[in-house]
Amino acid sequence: MKIIIQKFGGTSVANSENRSKAVAKVIAAKQVGYFPVVVVSAMGRKGEPYATDTLIQFATGMEMGIKPRDLDMLMSCGETISAVVMATALNTRGTDSVALTGGQAGIITDNNHGDASVIKVDTNRVYRYIERERVPVITGFQGVTEYGDITTLGRGGSDVTAAVLGQALNAHQVEIYTDVDGVMTADPRIINSAKVIKSVDYNEIFQMADSGARVIHPRAVEIAMKSGLPLVIKNTFSDSPGTLITQFKKDDETIPMGDRGLLTGIAHLHNRAQVVIDYSGEDLHGSGDDILDQLAGMGISIDLINIFTDKKVFTVDEKDCERVAGLLQERKEKFSINRNCSKVTVIGNRIRGVPGVMARILRVLNQNSIRVYQTADSHATISVLVKTEDAKKAVVVLHDEFKL
Repeated sequence: MKIIIQKFGGTSVANSENRSKAVAKVIAAKQVGYFPVVVVSAMGRKGEPYATDTLIQFATGMEMGIKPRDLDMLMSCGETISAVVMATALNTRGTDSVALTGGQAGIITDNNHGDASVIKVDTNRVYRYIERERVPVITGFQGVTEYGDITTLGRGGSDVTAAVLGQALNAHQVEIYTDVDGVMTADPRIINSAKVIKSVDYNEIFQMADSGARVIHPRAVEIAMKSGLPLVIKNTFSDSPGTLITQFKKDDETIPMGDRGLLTGIAHLHNRAQVVIDYSGEDLHGSGDDILDQLAGMGISIDLINIFTDKKVFTVDEKDCERVAGLLQERKEKFSINRNCSKVTVIGNRIRGVPGVMARILRVLNQNSIRVYQTADSHATISVLVKTEDAKKAVVVLHDEFKL
């Protein structure tokens, strides 16, 4: 029996009409010989009664504040409701189903409330239901500690649940259902001509997700990549084949010809701020050697790091600006912070070793009067930092330049 994991996002389970389409996907999988294990997110989005953001807003509005352990217990309610409702919908359509919390499904985590990591998965209970031909409908985003406390896996954690279960159950593949036809070459809200990518490498999709494309949680990709578990991004509301995410080698003949361009896609991330620490005129030996360690100790993530003999340049999330400034003032550093920036990243395994790609990017941005404040590159990505007001235009001209 080939097990597949089918994960349905908040819009897919938001109302009875949408749920009926999700139910049809589950039934269709059974009809072609797969046994589905279903993972669900909380119903709807912020403002709707059971959405995770609504629960967080309610909790953080409490006068006395709420402890992380108790917040996890409250946040888990949205997925629990979804699981019961989805299991009931399947039962009504004649597919024997059972709702399970993350803990009941055997997902054991550490006690890092709000962003827990999975330690192990005890699959015995899930396998018993599968043997009885009962479809498990499992809450995404949550698990339990070894002491039984409910934990959550961080925002977008339902994707992580699906990947973890796929790995533990040795699933044939994991299907991530959303409200788009697959991974797009760029944000379709910016690029009307953005196309669905038929197939993409794990590393490329990880880079896209990590660079701001809201397609799948980066941690879910890491889990799938380690076990060679295929992922498919699909649309609950259409019959589009979606985007296959798996391992490709350079010039792999299995890659569809339509996906063999130099770049795979473009992603962007707003709310960035550029920090410049100036060491000019100082004794440079050991200057600021520990600043990056101090920032890490404060839980501040840094990106686009450039280190020169007379300065350090990096970016942070804008929400961390005040804490960064406070630390630098305390250290009596000379610094400046450039706010309202966005990181625009082009992604593609096939740019490795190809000369002139960075020059081409900078040329087309310069021709369109878009100032670049910083650059960074890796084997599969090239990122540029621009003002947020120029980010949309930058995505458009790069998408056109590389004929995505």
